[in-house]
Amino acid sequence: MTDVTDGVLHTLFRSDQGGHEQVVLCQDRASGLKAVIALHSTALGPALGGTRFYPYASEEAAVADALNLSRGMSYKNALAGLEHGGGKAVIIGDPEQIKTEELLLAYGRFVASLGGRYVTACDVGTYVADMDVVARENRWTTGRSPEHGGAGDSSVLTAFGVYQGMRASAQQLWGDPALRGRKIGVAGVGKVGHHLVEHLVTDGAEVVVTDVREESVRRVTDRFPQVTVVADTDALIRTPGLDIYAPCALGGALNDETVPVLTATVVCGAANNQLAHPGVEKDLADRGILYAPDYVVNAGGVIQVADELRGFDFDRCKVQAARIFDTTLAIFARANEDGIPPAAAADRIAEQRMAEGRAARR
Repeated sequence: MTDVTDGVLHTLFRSDQGGHEQVVLCQDRASGLKAVIALHSTALGPALGGTRFYPYASEEAAVADALNLSRGMSYKNALAGLEHGGGKAVIIGDPEQIKTEELLLAYGRFVASLGGRYVTACDVGTYVADMDVVARENRWTTGRSPEHGGAGDSSVLTAFGVYQGMRASAQQLWGDPALRGRKIGVAGVGKVGHHLVEHLVTDGAEVVVTDVREESVRRVTDRFPQVTVVADTDALIRTPGLDIYAPCALGGALNDETVPVLTATVVCGAANNQLAHPGVEKDLADRGILYAPDYVVNAGGVIQVADELRGFDFDRCKVQAARIFDTTLAIFARANEDGIPPAAAADRIAEQRMAEGRAARR
């Protein structure tokens, strides 16, 4: 346990990935809840980010994920132009085994105890119906169903934003935002990925997909029989002639093993924290692969849930999500101007906005 604590404290207080304002460990023995709520920054407003429900290999892995995801939300919300900082929560365990109403209510009480410093929503393993339950104990809950005053499924606009990021990447690399005729690989066709496939097929792209869940793949191929399926992500990233690779499952997809064999010339996907460690962004640049930073292009969902707090309007959100195209191009321009990878350019722009937010609050 000492090693776990030392690792967490090092990340919080001494590493470049730290700087979090607050981390809360939550436990409710009666319901079996074990959760971590991480607030990275409230410089621009209350921290906003989803709740991930996942069977982590260890408590340390859960804490590390909460820290990484919450930091990413600070940057995502800043570049999306939202008046929110970044936060994230993880619930430890297999949602198919331990998720109960009692557990979700207990979790809602913990979020409520933060007094509005953290606004929660859906993420991997949690759904609109879950947020309806959480909201019974916590008024700082978004991603609820329309029947309960919410905006519903945020994956629709998340996929739309990723699609805009792809169009911007195509404009940057090939001088034309159209994706017709481009071969695009989508790893993960769940909540977000299957909506993304619809955009790509409609635009005339040649789409290749994979997913660990057969039912997710079947849902896509039943609707779009022209989509090609490969066995796994390892096969997908090696697909000959791939133009764009879209990681849309869990993080860490871009690492020391995958980047050297990636055939695509663009990476643009919905997954959070795609870069496994610092330095991967340079490896991509060295190979001539254009990387559209994940927290920029997948911001459509958080734009939607943030809008829910002021009375959801889908058309208003879609207009804001469409601006991801311009934001992505601006990041590419900044990267070229400063001679740095796009991920570093995005960080600089987000950090500047957060610094301005902190200064304005003093």
